Amino acid sequence: MSDPRLRQLTIKTGVVKRLSKEKTVYEKEVVTQRNRIEKLKANGADDHDVRKQEEVLQESMMMVPDCQRRLAKAYEELNEMLKNEEELKESEQYIAALSILGDAKVNLPQ
Repeated sequence: MSDPRLRQLTIKTGVVKRLSKEKTVYEKEVVTQRNRIEKLKANGADDHDVRKQEEVLQESMMMVPDCQRRLAKAYEELNEMLKNEEELKESEQYIAALSILGDAKVNLPQ
């Protein structure tokens, strides 16, 4: 991997993959947290505990759009790099980047 373009391609691919996964994790966290709050309320938990869990829920909910924004930016950068570096089409990194772009597309904001 002596070509610096391949190194950049690998880095940008990793960023898109990580941000896509991060967004998915935060979305799952929101669902889990909502369920936890409902259980606390159903069990008659202390108001303070419920409020603290609602704060955690709010933080998780704020992270989803942030992740979407960062993912959209990283996705565009990687997509642009692939368009500009078509001579690397045969490399493993290029093929992996195309695959990651396809996987990440479902996590982009509509």
